[in-house]
Amino acid sequence: QVHLVQSGGGSVQAGGSLKLSCVTSGYVFNSCGMGWYRQAPGKARELVATLSESGSITYADSVKGRFTISEDKAKSTLYLQMNRLRTEDTAVYYCLADEASPRDCADGSPSVNWGQGTQVTVSS
Repeated sequence: QVHLVQSGGGSVQAGGSLKLSCVTSGYVFNSCGMGWYRQAPGKARELVATLSESGSITYADSVKGRFTISEDKAKSTLYLQMNRLRTEDTAVYYCLADEASPRDCADGSPSVNWGQGTQVTVSS
């Protein structure tokens, strides 16, 4: 069973930095891609950044140049370094891990797993 445990959220002033962590267990780390999503009050959950099993990275336009997604395979941990935070970055951030065999991953049929969410609040 896949477990994702997030940490690192909190409150910060605009322009500050936070680093989120997502410690995983119960599966082959990053077997089919991982990512960070966020959901602000009254809004739909949106993609922030992804890291594929092959190492490809994508970012939402709104965070490019400010956020960095990374992984530590030895620690089975995904990170999101957030710099130059803005008030509009305020949201609950969720870690996502897609679990699949190589064939199922290629077929686009992974098991989707979410972290518990962590609040990030940026004040002006």
